[in-house]
Amino acid sequence: MEKKVVLITGCSSGIGLSLAIHLASDALKTYKVYATMRNLDKKQRLLESVRNLHNDTMTILQMDITDQQSIGTVQKSITEGRVDILEDIMRGILEVNLLGTIRTIQTFLPDMKKRRQGRILVTGSMGGLQGLPFNEVYCASKFAIEGVCESLAILLQHFNIHVSLIECGPVNTDFLRNVKKTEVSDESVEVDAYTRRLYKMYLQHCEIMFQNAAQDTDDIIQVFMEVIQAQCPVFRYYTNSSLLPLSSLKMTALDGSQYIRAMSKLIFCSSENADTHK
Repeated sequence: MEKKVVLITGCSSGIGLSLAIHLASDALKTYKVYATMRNLDKKQRLLESVRNLHNDTMTILQMDITDQQSIGTVQKSITEGRVDILEDIMRGILEVNLLGTIRTIQTFLPDMKKRRQGRILVTGSMGGLQGLPFNEVYCASKFAIEGVCESLAILLQHFNIHVSLIECGPVNTDFLRNVKKTEVSDESVEVDAYTRRLYKMYLQHCEIMFQNAAQDTDDIIQVFMEVIQAQCPVFRYYTNSSLLPLSSLKMTALDGSQYIRAMSKLIFCSSENADTHK
């Protein structure tokens, strides 16, 4: 049976790493995985995880999705001459999250259209569906990706190409640790004291969210497998239902005021209550 060719970006850690391992270790050898990462110095975790796998199920390549030449080099390295499933892990801010994703899709899309076949899986975020304080640029990039994917999905259905967004909530990766690293000292930037207080409350909210609702990457991978194996995948999949009520509120209360009040209360009032009970 001919293998399905899967291109995955961001395979040095997190969801990309887990998905690459999961697909490459398929007992039936259903997939040929091209696992890419920006820095090959970080490939050791992936190599250790696939040490006993067959060489014909995975190839590790360097690819910087902010560099069109790098993407083109990977395209030429795919010996099958095609990609059946394009999975894009978005990280960073605008250049990587938005423009890098668009470049990657644009590079491999012409062949999919020519073959009238293909699937594009994009890792979305609840931050692309609802605004989050102190994440303005991140949310802007994710909101933009929602628009890109929705626009493409409408067009590409005429080419038998399915676009799917996998909307993730909190995931047990390095996200929370990286968020904490962004806190700056009073000397390095001019931020008023009240904003700093609100930021600390936001961090407390993040810790509570991760304690109560964070998922392991294995949970996320199961959703990816559902999409990959579906005969006719839908456009949007949610990995965590606990955050859906807020998204529903945003869509039903169209003036936005209820959603803004609800989010403010959830993030800041809950943190104040937590401080009170310490």
